[in-house]
Amino acid sequence: MGGLRMIDAFGRAARGVLERAYAERLRREVLASEVPGHVAVILDGNRRHARLHGLAATDGHLLGSETLEQLLEWCRRLGVHTLTVYALSTENLRRDPDEVRALMDLFACKLTELAADERVHKNRIRVRVLGRLDQLRPDVAAAAARAEAATATYDAFEFRICLAYGGRQEIVDAVRSIADDVAAGHLDPATVDEGLLGARLCAGADEPDLLIRTGGEVRLSNFMLFQAAYSELVFTDVHFPAFRELDFLRLVRTYQQRVRRFGR
Repeated sequence: MGGLRMIDAFGRAARGVLERAYAERLRREVLASEVPGHVAVILDGNRRHARLHGLAATDGHLLGSETLEQLLEWCRRLGVHTLTVYALSTENLRRDPDEVRALMDLFACKLTELAADERVHKNRIRVRVLGRLDQLRPDVAAAAARAEAATATYDAFEFRICLAYGGRQEIVDAVRSIADDVAAGHLDPATVDEGLLGARLCAGADEPDLLIRTGGEVRLSNFMLFQAAYSELVFTDVHFPAFRELDFLRLVRTYQQRVRRFGR
């Protein structure tokens, strides 16, 4: 049995070396073409990954948070300037209370870590938390505010985390804001255009060049409905906790092989 374990360990190590070598080669190929400036990711598949491996759903979310830290570094190394991730939708808040509680604990912990992370400050990463933050647990909202305040002056990279976020809801909120200004006489209805509406969205009008969804589902699930009008969409069956740099680079390469016409 000891010999079999040794052979298995050797096989895993060999696969790891080959995978890293292939990823390095693929990274060089990707860097030879235009890299997307803004990448958005729907982080899907945490619970299914956990079930597949006999783990609790909370373990899947924890593993997903570890992959997210790596994804941030992959994007930075590639020259991406903005990463927006869909971590919690407004609909997710209706899940089992124990799971929502565990998610809130995880968000509070990770946001607190971000505010103090040496890598965040060394690399001048600005953290922004987007969504209906009043629907978050107070300690999570407070941790989000601390992370934003601690990184507010940074401009080398922007890391946007969507929590209690919904694409339809942000459009409704923006329209209500505009309607209030019109009713109060502060705004001429004739001046309302896409630019004004986009500026009122909680996630802003910055359009992702590439939108990735992991986990095998092929839909947007209420994510960045306004901003993703001309984003390139790519989907992968890989559950997010198992998402590798190799998978990410392959999806960026898919993006590079497309011709973006923007309706023309």
